[in-house]
Amino acid sequence: MPIAQNPLSIEVTLEREEVALLKVAGYLDVDTATELQHHLANQLHHGRRHFLLDLSGVPFMDSSGMNIILRVYQEVRELPGSVHIISPAPAVLRVLDLTGVSITVPVSDSVEEALARVDAQPAGPSVPEA
Repeated sequence: MPIAQNPLSIEVTLEREEVALLKVAGYLDVDTATELQHHLANQLHHGRRHFLLDLSGVPFMDSSGMNIILRVYQEVRELPGSVHIISPAPAVLRVLDLTGVSITVPVSDSVEEALARVDAQPAGPSVPEA
């Protein structure tokens, strides 16, 4: 018999027109990561460029979850956009630190801190220096 897992729940709210907050709860692993990917793709399709991922309700994340986060980070970088991880559980933060994901994708303690980081980014498409 399969072991019952915490189902993944994702609550999406718009902080601003281009900023989506995704509050994720449950195990973010090979069985549930595609659900997060679908939510992110849907928000991208609707013009969101900045993603705030509240992972405070995620007790466990494997490489599948990290790959989804890194993939959306790569996609929105060019827009320009951003991805911010908010309040990861200690076990998830440890994985992010060990793999170097937390160096690439900023980790914030609150939605307000992540929004301040969004505001601090230059607006408009990045133009190479001449």
